[in-house]
Order: sequence, then structure tokens, then C-alpha cells
Amino acid sequence: MIIENPWSKMLDLNTLLNPPEGLTISMILLISFILGLLHGATPDEHTWPITFSYSVGSYSTKSGMKSGLVFSLGFTAQRALLTTLGYLGLAAVYRAYDLNGPVYVIVGTLMLFVGSYVLKGKYLHLPIDLFLGGRGHHTESAERVAPETAHLKGVSLKMASVHGLVAGFGFGAYATIITFILSPQVPSLVYAPLPGIFFGLGTTVMQVIFGAIFASFAKVKKLTETDLCYLGRFTAGRTLYYGGLLFALVGLFVTFFPSIESLAISTGNPIPNLDAVGVATALVLVVVGVIGAGSMIKGIRTLNEIDSGKYCSP
Repeated sequence: MIIENPWSKMLDLNTLLNPPEGLTISMILLISFILGLLHGATPDEHTWPITFSYSVGSYSTKSGMKSGLVFSLGFTAQRALLTTLGYLGLAAVYRAYDLNGPVYVIVGTLMLFVGSYVLKGKYLHLPIDLFLGGRGHHTESAERVAPETAHLKGVSLKMASVHGLVAGFGFGAYATIITFILSPQVPSLVYAPLPGIFFGLGTTVMQVIFGAIFASFAKVKKLTETDLCYLGRFTAGRTLYYGGLLFALVGLFVTFFPSIESLAISTGNPIPNLDAVGVATALVLVVVGVIGAGSMIKGIRTLNEIDSGKYCSP
């Protein structure tokens, strides 16, 4: 006689993405955690670009893991609030309004602000940093500020947590499942934050891992500590600055033309974030793949021309 394990059916992909009614609290929390793992492991525009920026800016694997952890804790706090609202029926605003555009704008503005701080004193191709408290980088004769006066700033873990909190207001397939399907099934209001917390913990596990991976990118060559400091902060600053500008511009576009979010090319993969290539995927690819990787390559080349100790003190 073969005894079927009831948990095995609960953990298949179809059940995870389409949870049934009548789940026990333990099953709800397990599914929430696994969904969090999937969310953290797949290229999500609300997590990867920011985790990449802060982790690389930490220029060490240990600090990169810490950046991923701090960001995800802010994200987890917001998800706990979201599932509580879902239990109370107050999250219906997400069904009526597309808030991704405004969230992109806010996240992008924060990225832009932090990137401007990290790059303060460095030459920037766009003058917008002047409006964010930066100083002029060109004389009237368009000469570059002397390198000895430039000093890259460290990334702020406090800002990483704020970024996580704000990014959590973005809404996608995973948020829909935990908010509208899982959270209404918990026994009482006391349990309402738990699906969000377990979802956030799952995301945290993957973001810590990816934070360490992203940070290790800065060690592709045998570099000194000041070289790693310069490369990490240079890459993070440019990724946050230019990536933030892109986020804000795309957010404005999505806010006024929300229908563009529905434009996507299907991949045939049922897993959310991997099921189609659209605006969100493009943001991840451009911010991490083009701006982030491009900045790292440029930073490595620049190291051959400068004394990194003049630019960055670990």
C-alpha cells in the first residue's frame, strides 16, 4: 500500500501559483516562504537593481550579504503590512489602481539621490546632481575637477532599508497571491502579517545569497583594498544614479500610459518574473546588465590610470 504524502501535492508549482481554499496556517506559511524564495531568485525590478547597487558598493562578500539582508528586512516589513491589509480587505486599492508607475518614480528618485551622494565630487555627465546638493564639476572652461579633490562616499545601509520598504509597495504576481489568496485564509487578524513576513523571509534568503554574489563581482581581479573600495563605490554610484534616473522616467511613462505594462513577449515559462519579457524585465536588464556591468568594466579600466587611494578610503 502506497501512502501519498499530502505535502507533496501542496508543493507542486501549480499549487504554489494557484493555492486552493481551506489551507491550514502551516501550509499558508510554507507556501508564502517558497513564493518568497522564487521571488528573490527571479529577476524582479523591485529587488535586483537595488540589491546589486548596494551590494557592489559594499565591495566585500560579507558586506554584500549584509546589504541584501538590510534591504530585504525593509521589504519584509512592507509585505507584512500588505498581507494585513489583504486580510482586512483594504488592499483592494491595488485592484482598482496601478501603483507600479508611482513606485518606480519614488524608487528611482531615491536611487538617484543616493547615487548622487556616492558620486559627490566626481564628474557626472548630467547636471541634475546640482539640484540634489552636489557641486559643480566643470569650470567655465569645461575643465574637469582635479582628481585629488574627488572622494567617493560609502553606500548607506539605512537607505537600503528605506529602499526595501518603498520597493515593497510595488505589486506583481507574487504579491497578488499572498495578498488576495493566502492572507484572507488565516484564522484571525493576529496571523494576518505572517504570510507577508514568511514571504519576505524567503526573499531575504535569496537576496542575501545574491548580495554576496553581486559583491563578489568586484573581486574579478587581484585588486588592493583601495582598488576594491573605488571599484565598488564607482559601480554602485553610477548604477544608482543612472539606474534611478531610468526608473523615474519609466515610472512617469507607466503612470501616464499604464497600458504599456501589459506589453510583453511570453517565454512559455509559468514562473512569474520568468514568464514574459516586458517593461519590468527590461528595467532589470538595463540597470543591472547594461549600467551596472558597464560601470564595473569602466571602473576596472579607470584603475589603470589612477591612484585609487586618492579617491576612496575603505
